[in-house]
Amino acid sequence: MAGLFEEIPGGGAAVVLDEVEIAILRSLAVQLLELVGPGDQPATGEDPLAALFAEGPSEAPSDPALARLFPDAYGDPQADPEDAHEREVRANSAEFRRFTENDLRERKREDALAVVRSLDSLATAGEGGAVLKLADDECKRWLGTLNDLRLTIGTRLEVTDEDENGELYRLPDSDPRKPMVMAYLWLGALQESLVETLMP
Repeated sequence: MAGLFEEIPGGGAAVVLDEVEIAILRSLAVQLLELVGPGDQPATGEDPLAALFAEGPSEAPSDPALARLFPDAYGDPQADPEDAHEREVRANSAEFRRFTENDLRERKREDALAVVRSLDSLATAGEGGAVLKLADDECKRWLGTLNDLRLTIGTRLEVTDEDENGELYRLPDSDPRKPMVMAYLWLGALQESLVETLMP
């Protein structure tokens, strides 16, 4: 999986993907959509203006991957919840979450859907692969989704700053985590190459 993003003259980025890479990226994006889910959305048919002001959840998700995608805005998760200052900080964080999580969830869904649609628009990858070309706005959606995928996989793998670039590279092929580690590292390379194409 050596294809990395390259800058397109005039703006945007392109990458050559083979059929396996397309299938992996699409599958991961669909799984992200399922993980993010609809959240606490207003009932269908409800007044669109009311939906605009709908309140979201005030508690962090129990799933560690979702908690990583939708972290608390304030406070230290390791802090003593009985501490008066920490209680106030957590109350502020809950209030912030109530008014922002639904919008953040919607943006993550839109970004992942844009990734799926752009992959679906590719012609069948021949022997040399298919070229995926992204405009500047599509690049930002891809960056968001690549980041969300890495955060999710990294959480599932329990990746820490200490072992991110060491132990992961040395896993034996027999380790059941190896395929996800390879995907995690590949997504990181894609993300880094896409960031580089967008830098002035």
